[in-house]
Amino acid sequence: MLLGLAALWGASFMFIKVGDRQLHPITLVGFRMALGALTLVVVKIGVRRALRELRAAARPLVVTGLLNSAIPIFAISWAETRIDSGLTAIIQASAPLFAALLALRFSRDERVSGSRLGGLIVGLAGVALLVGAQPRGQILAGLAVVFAAVCYAAAALYTGRRLRHTSPLLTSAGAHLVPVFALFYCAVLLGEPVTAAGVGGLALVLAGVALGSGALRLGRARRATVVGG
Repeated sequence: MLLGLAALWGASFMFIKVGDRQLHPITLVGFRMALGALTLVVVKIGVRRALRELRAAARPLVVTGLLNSAIPIFAISWAETRIDSGLTAIIQASAPLFAALLALRFSRDERVSGSRLGGLIVGLAGVALLVGAQPRGQILAGLAVVFAAVCYAAAALYTGRRLRHTSPLLTSAGAHLVPVFALFYCAVLLGEPVTAAGVGGLALVLAGVALGSGALRLGRARRATVVGG
């Protein structure tokens, strides 16, 4: 199921690139958000239930909608008018890194240290490599994707406080997989180049996310000592 979700989510970057050829980013984002909202409300949730839950939690839902959908998707759609969609997917995969970075200040439960802190530094170095390797006129587009990743990270921490079901960093770690599919789609179907900087940056970002989220740990785990007979 996780692979299937990553395959679908990874394809979104390719379709954004295709949509940008015909539509303004604002139009593209507006249509995408409206279609998604109507589908969820009418088909899955129901109009009455949606209105009831909206009244009960209007403010956090609006904040989450802005941080987790409207703002970052517009930033990504605008960026893809200037940079490749595969590169966009790789940079956007840094969202868990920024979630860990924000957690250092805003969430004691999610603070990182040791190898996780090292992973955070490695991943951010990968982001810097990806953005810095762009031509001068495209650096702003790369930074727009970084801003989108920060928005996703902030949304994860915000909803983690309001909806304390799972760790936002652990949930975000499922996005290891998205840029890999996105890079494949964009190279095979759109003919975008796969550069050494892109592959190196992807490796650094994924390694940083794996370490920073705790999915991968360095060193051997301590063996438990049995006390008594």
